[in-house]
Amino acid sequence: MTHRLRSVGLEYAETAPVRLVFVAEISAAPEAVFEAFADVEGWPRWYRQVKRARATDGGKRREIRLVGGTRFRETVMASDPHERYAYRVDETNAPGLRALLEEWTLRPSGGGGTVVRYVFAVDGTVLLRGAVRALRPGLRRAFHQAVRNLDRMVAAG
Repeated sequence: MTHRLRSVGLEYAETAPVRLVFVAEISAAPEAVFEAFADVEGWPRWYRQVKRARATDGGKRREIRLVGGTRFRETVMASDPHERYAYRVDETNAPGLRALLEEWTLRPSGGGGTVVRYVFAVDGTVLLRGAVRALRPGLRRAFHQAVRNLDRMVAAG
């Protein structure tokens, strides 16, 4: 069964009822990090929880399948080279979600690397909002593992 989510704009990254924000610094340059984000099919190589990813509609949309079977149909909301990559979930098989936007922002670090900031902005049922808050440590670990994998992948060329 597919659930249609509320359509939200980029401002939702700052206004969502539940916002998880994680930051990490990696050695890869912002250009290389952004290229990895824009290569939607490559996400499973560095983000372990992503089982399959596919760009659709000329890169304006994405279809994502996570380990465990959760599926998302998404709209790419921002693809600002070397600076930001954001997407909104439009449809999912996950119950309880009402709106979900994820935003990755990049800024150069002093040592030639990148500071990666990730915002997970969500709304849903009371149960779902509580679950997301309770899962914060696991989502933090998943984020840090993903950016470490991304850094290694970019370094390996």
